[in-house]
Amino acid sequence: MFNERTAIGLDVHARSVRAAAIDTLTGEVIEARLPAGAADVLAWVMQVSARLGPVHAGYEAGPTGFGLARKLEAAGIAVTVAAPSKIIRPTGDRIKTDARDAVLLARLLKMDELVAVRVPTQAEEAARDLVRARDDARTDLLAARHRVGKLLLRRGLVYAKDRAWTGAHDAWLRQMRREGLDGAGPGTLAAFDAGYDAVNSILARRDRLDRDIAAMATDSPFTAVTNRLCCLRGISTLTGFALAAEIGDWDRFTGRTIASYLGLVPSEHSSGGSRSQGAITKTGNTHARRLLIESAWHHKPVYRPGKIMKDRWAAAPAAAAARGDAGNRRLHHRWIVLDAHKKKHTVATTAIARELAGWCWSLAVMT
Repeated sequence: MFNERTAIGLDVHARSVRAAAIDTLTGEVIEARLPAGAADVLAWVMQVSARLGPVHAGYEAGPTGFGLARKLEAAGIAVTVAAPSKIIRPTGDRIKTDARDAVLLARLLKMDELVAVRVPTQAEEAARDLVRARDDARTDLLAARHRVGKLLLRRGLVYAKDRAWTGAHDAWLRQMRREGLDGAGPGTLAAFDAGYDAVNSILARRDRLDRDIAAMATDSPFTAVTNRLCCLRGISTLTGFALAAEIGDWDRFTGRTIASYLGLVPSEHSSGGSRSQGAITKTGNTHARRLLIESAWHHKPVYRPGKIMKDRWAAAPAAAAARGDAGNRRLHHRWIVLDAHKKKHTVATTAIARELAGWCWSLAVMT
């Protein structure tokens, strides 16, 4: 809730910051163009505070991160980091400048109309950087493998077996380099070598990041939550740690709201007596949503706890293991019900992921 005398809007960019302060008593507007450094912004905010009394600052979440928010909070300045997608903008306004954006942020802050995002701790940001670097490696590896496969496909070279990128497939690739591309020309050979080297380089990077994540998962603020999340089928140490890092503070949600935060609830357009629901909203944290969708696939096969699952249960409290077992049985039963109703596989997977999010929340908030 906005309780301060002065609202300050900050339009933050990489090389500059446009600031606007509105005195709620007199209506005076003070504007300034500042360097991008947090120290310069803090100094200007403190000057305004010394002149007009208690202030509250706000800026949009973006690529500049949360360092400015932490700096202001450390100085005792109230700060709101606003969700860009929830900022109300006039539909008829066709003029957009940094100065107008700063004033708009100050006015919305004064009216308590900014939807705040949670500022993560530095430990959470460090963990997110690690798991997102691993996700980047996964994406890069997929693209590099596609480039190699499609180069061979254009020459009519297709791997006969179903599973690619195994040891046998790698031997086949090297054989094709020696024999299948003989008459392709030096340009094609150079392109194949570049693609093949890129695959191996990215694979090594991915494996190195996996080891780093495994090490951090055993000794970090996220270890306990990760161990509890791994009691569910389809959630490995990598996935559990990534979910723990991406969500951060699970206590801000409930079993119902966690799915909404992850964009797993249906969109809706209702008016009058009609109600129309559409595809899921896909709002919120895209990384966590993808992990839950992939984990939901694992609940379709018959549920028989094996050694890996029992080892994960042993690493978690007994209550979490029992809760995980109940969740696994429930989610597999839901798959059976959805299959019996002839639901599309994608629809069923999303429904399971939505319920899986609730089970993850119940395990994460356990004490």
